[in-house]
Amino acid sequence: MRFFHQKTCIFVKFFVTLCVFYIFAVMINRTLIRIKVVQTLFGYAQNEGTLPSEARKQLMRSFADCYDLYMLLLDFARALTTYADEQLQERIARSQATHTSFTPNRRFIRNRFAEQLFTNQRLRRELQERNLSWEAGMSAVKSVYLSLVATPWYKQYMEQAECTYEDDKRIWRKIYSELMPGNEAVLSALEEMELELDHFTWVTDLDFVLSYVVKSVRRFREEEGVEQALLEMFDSEEDLEFATSLLMNAIEHREEYDALIDANLKNWDPERVALMDRIILIVSLAEIMNYPEIALQISLNEYIEIAKEYSGEKNYFFINGILDGIIRQLKREDRLLKAMALDEEN
Repeated sequence: MRFFHQKTCIFVKFFVTLCVFYIFAVMINRTLIRIKVVQTLFGYAQNEGTLPSEARKQLMRSFADCYDLYMLLLDFARALTTYADEQLQERIARSQATHTSFTPNRRFIRNRFAEQLFTNQRLRRELQERNLSWEAGMSAVKSVYLSLVATPWYKQYMEQAECTYEDDKRIWRKIYSELMPGNEAVLSALEEMELELDHFTWVTDLDFVLSYVVKSVRRFREEEGVEQALLEMFDSEEDLEFATSLLMNAIEHREEYDALIDANLKNWDPERVALMDRIILIVSLAEIMNYPEIALQISLNEYIEIAKEYSGEKNYFFINGILDGIIRQLKREDRLLKAMALDEEN
């Protein structure tokens, strides 16, 4: 029995590890799909006369643009390393010209993870095909570099006696997770590159995509070399179908969802409901009422999180309250097909 238990534990650990690896193997998951559908419907609602087919094309383009940003952010390692090398060469030249002693530390510019990323065949191909580079965003590269060299963890990395591949990865995780989010120079550069490349939502998507870049860094293995796999855009055709059908359903049944929302406002003027709040409610209803295979609590949690990020301050309380009332109404009318209902209604 003990042997059987040990074998079972080993299998469970392997299965959990496999599941985590698989979840992180795609860039555009259900969470990002929901965000993009909300963004697309918001734009559609603001442009009267836009055809549903045009909204669908815009949704597909937004996925492609988001994946472009993922590739561009991975290439930031090359841009920052190149800039760091240029700064080091300038210091070497100055020391030679002034006959002063200077011992160059090349640890950062010879970072093994960064070198592996430079030579990644998939990344090089994607960047070339998509015409992506940081050439127009060097102000961002300089800003991050100046922040980097001032951090205590960079100094510790440069001064430690021995450095492993994991150490090399760790410093890049910190760059992507601590120095780039909210960096004004990075946001400004992305805004300029958006215009130049006719893209959109790069600035608003930055933090979300950075989180997936960090996950990519964690997945890198030194032995994979230039063949290291990057995240794919979609997991399956099923997710792509979910994205398009969710958007189309929200557009086609908007009047029905609007009526449900207005009926549950409880002495609140419908005209006072912010457009983004209404859009989040409409998309959430499109999912709640048409995808019974997705548990109710999952749908509710996802859209409340979207409301926290994209709606006004504390508006998610308002959205949560409206959804609560609508769900109760749907249950009374036997129109709720979800796999899980609110606890107090069970």
